[in-house]
Amino acid sequence: MRLLCFAFLLLSGGGLTVADNPPAVTTFLETHCVDCHGADGEGDVDLQLFASGQEQSPELIELVHHVIERHEMPPEEMEQPPKEARRMVASELYNLLAAKTRQTQAPRKQSLRRMNRFQYHNAVTDLFNLRCAVFGLPERVARVYANYFDPAKGRLPDIVAVGNRPLGKSQLIEPRLAGVAPFPQDLRAEHGFDTQADHLSLSPLLMESFLSLGQSIVQSKDFVKKNVGIWGEFFEAPEKHADPESKVIETRLTKFLTLAFRRPVEKETLDRYVSFVTAKRAKGISFEDSMKATAAAVIASPRFLYIYNADSQFEGAEALDPYSFASRLSFFLWGSIPDEQLLFAAEAGLLENKQGIREEVRRMLKSKKLKRFCDAFPLQWLQLDRMISATPDPDLFPHFYFSKYRLSMHMMLEPLLLFEAVLLENLPVTQFIHSDFTYRSHQLNKAYAELGLDVAAAKPTGPTRLVFERTLTQDKRSGGVITNAAVMTMLSNPERSQPISRGAWLASVVFNDPPKPPPADVPPLPEHAGIETETLTLRERLSAHRERADCRGCHEQIDPLGFALENYDAVGRWRSTYKNGRSVNSSGKLFHQYDFGNITEFKEAILKEDATFVKAFAKHLLSFALGRKLTPWDNVDVEDVVATTAGDGYKIQSIIEGVVMSPAFRSPW
Repeated sequence: MRLLCFAFLLLSGGGLTVADNPPAVTTFLETHCVDCHGADGEGDVDLQLFASGQEQSPELIELVHHVIERHEMPPEEMEQPPKEARRMVASELYNLLAAKTRQTQAPRKQSLRRMNRFQYHNAVTDLFNLRCAVFGLPERVARVYANYFDPAKGRLPDIVAVGNRPLGKSQLIEPRLAGVAPFPQDLRAEHGFDTQADHLSLSPLLMESFLSLGQSIVQSKDFVKKNVGIWGEFFEAPEKHADPESKVIETRLTKFLTLAFRRPVEKETLDRYVSFVTAKRAKGISFEDSMKATAAAVIASPRFLYIYNADSQFEGAEALDPYSFASRLSFFLWGSIPDEQLLFAAEAGLLENKQGIREEVRRMLKSKKLKRFCDAFPLQWLQLDRMISATPDPDLFPHFYFSKYRLSMHMMLEPLLLFEAVLLENLPVTQFIHSDFTYRSHQLNKAYAELGLDVAAAKPTGPTRLVFERTLTQDKRSGGVITNAAVMTMLSNPERSQPISRGAWLASVVFNDPPKPPPADVPPLPEHAGIETETLTLRERLSAHRERADCRGCHEQIDPLGFALENYDAVGRWRSTYKNGRSVNSSGKLFHQYDFGNITEFKEAILKEDATFVKAFAKHLLSFALGRKLTPWDNVDVEDVVATTAGDGYKIQSIIEGVVMSPAFRSPW
């Protein structure tokens, strides 16, 4: 039970007075909760103190609100309160939480983070206006062919050609800078934002590594005029009849440093870099090489590498200054530094009012740089990296392997292309639960078929180029992201489906309510059934886990979710029976209130509580934008985003705008 699992939240003290506690909440808790969760109750959770108003931290209020709203408490075997009473108390608890978060200060921890490899690649590309890649991009990033990704058109084409390195193959040969040093390794995620953000220091060794990286970039034999868009305006020596060279250097560095450091450069800083260049020129070093050395130093500077600068404006500030806001917005949607127009908006004060922010967000959503958001956020949200290590048993699933390739990338691209379509076409985010269309390649269509892939007929379109076509879905068994082959495959082991993994994924990804880790002494389920279990269904074989008292609470949460997907085998194909002839049972109950008998009814049940899914999605989005875990203070803002976007059917761009407009996004913490 969640209350038992999260008893430690009571360590937070301070609360409202008895008079502040809504009578309906007090009555509800005393009637339905304190018998088990009183002074002598279970799990050291004393809700008698909560009911009396003596112990009400925001964390505890949020927890009580959650378990009541989700019908997780009281337990099913106990007498249940009337639906209207539950709804009213959940509403009162939310109001109490909102009031409490307004009265108390949120935890203040500066959101300082270094760029990860993906962000550094994008930032260097934009700063120099490169026409080639800095690094070879990771296998999970789809390359764009035929310029299919054009947000300004407002629609993803019906046929798209995308490419990637097939898993297990050497890196694609693509235009990139030769001889670039590897990105300094640390414990951070390679893609998107690291939500922990604990690795903030730049040790001397790490600083040296970044300087070596910067030098290797500007000294690459491919770092030449045809590949560097700013070559003429920055690296090329000025004409002899132009302004004095020192003036040219100052002018060029002013613009360059403003873009690199994402704010107007201070005179002291500018003078230091100008002196660096002029000192090299005095030693007889060419203008080009002097500017290259300076550029290498700039992209190794903490002012460049940190997402947000640890400047004095944070001291006591309640909101980001316009330039820090522009930087946060740009790294959120473009995974890179702001462009000149966004910095101008910051300078002109346009980012200090909702209309100005809204106009910039809408402009950014029409930029091709938005592809970087599509290459980062859905991968992190859907945990699609897990697909890379998926290795179905080749004897059981030979169709997964064809020629020298695997279906992994075909599978991964299906949910990613759906995400791009929903974003570019500004569709409701409920399309991620069920959509009436999807994108599939010829090989993927074959893979979904009952008999699997016809290896002889389905030849790959090439090792680097895949053609996907927009396809209408026939029913709710397909469509959306939760039932596609990528998710089903990555949440299975090589031999069979894994309902527990699938349920935990749904709880975490779809409902943003991850279960706690299992006890360390829980034995794994034997992969090969013995004589006594070979006639059992997987649900029956897993029943032993649910019988343990320390496992039961989480299994009550994740089992109905995982078994809802049990009609999909270990590679995502539909099945009605197991190999032993027993029928698949995918029935269950969602949120302890919606009975379902199959995947269609399960999706319909989720859509009945669409605000619950939208809230979870918005939380994932805000966490990605901020680069940290959310607090109850943030979650109150998310509730407001959900409420304000309900009117247009929860369209994704409206939710993105709502997240950017939220106090949490504007906060420096």
